[in-house]
Amino acid sequence: MIKNVLTHTGGIALYGIVSICLFFAVFAAALVWTLAQRASHVRRMGELPLNDGEVNPFTPSVSKNHE
Repeated sequence: MIKNVLTHTGGIALYGIVSICLFFAVFAAALVWTLAQRASHVRRMGELPLNDGEVNPFTPSVSKNHE
């Protein structure tokens, strides 16, 4: 029954093409956004789970002007 419904539905191939295009667009946008991040921001975000609010003298200082 499902095979019969899908074969008689016009334009069903368009959904596959649109979904692949949307996936590629979102993936490309996420890749561009990721590569556009500053190294200092990525380092600061990477240290957040390990930072208890204490200043670690062994890590390079990051600007505190990000509010």
